[in-house]
Amino acid sequence: MKNKLTSYLIEFSNIKLTRPASDKVRIIEIIAVALTAIGKFVFVDYLNWRLPFIIITILAWSLYVIYRYRKDKLVLKDWGFRTDNFKTVIKLMLPFSVVSILFFFTIGYFQDTINITWHILPLLITYPIWGIVQQFLTIAIVAGNLNQMKRFKLSKPLIVFITAILFSVVHYPSLWLMLGTFILAIFYGYIYLKEKNVYALGLFHGWLGALFYYTVVNQDPFADVFLKYF
Repeated sequence: MKNKLTSYLIEFSNIKLTRPASDKVRIIEIIAVALTAIGKFVFVDYLNWRLPFIIITILAWSLYVIYRYRKDKLVLKDWGFRTDNFKTVIKLMLPFSVVSILFFFTIGYFQDTINITWHILPLLITYPIWGIVQQFLTIAIVAGNLNQMKRFKLSKPLIVFITAILFSVVHYPSLWLMLGTFILAIFYGYIYLKEKNVYALGLFHGWLGALFYYTVVNQDPFADVFLKYF
């Protein structure tokens, strides 16, 4: 009897804490992500304000996360800000990541674009933070919201494809980045809809992205983002 009473109390508590987002809120969030993507083309590609754009994006969306959390205490877990399945997602992603790294170095070798310097070390530390933000916006907000829409239902393969297209287009005009992020988003979208965890996705996004820049794309993001201010 006591165990049943405890379970009822927990269930009632969860009901009070949970305020599922409406389709209207989900659509607004997706539009906000689209506007953020447009901001990338304006502030990063046109004005070359990469670091200010990154900082403002992180701050603005962090404030929104706090706002949503105050209304729904379970929204963080629903988005994938969780640690209980971290190891599970890491194990799912390891084979893909190992194969990807082998491809990076193979392509870099034939292109003669492998240019790994000490700059990659601070990037391996800082880029996962930006990676978590990107995965939150493109995978959690876009794919997650499309998957939970009540008004209309899309198949999971279509949701993953739409998300991958969006993520790829944001990295225009670099064809290598567009191709790489499209493949990455296909795999990440599948993993996210299976096991939500933006921490694991963001971590691997940062590490794979850093290696991709210094092996395939032949760019130095650390110099582009930080050293230009010194």
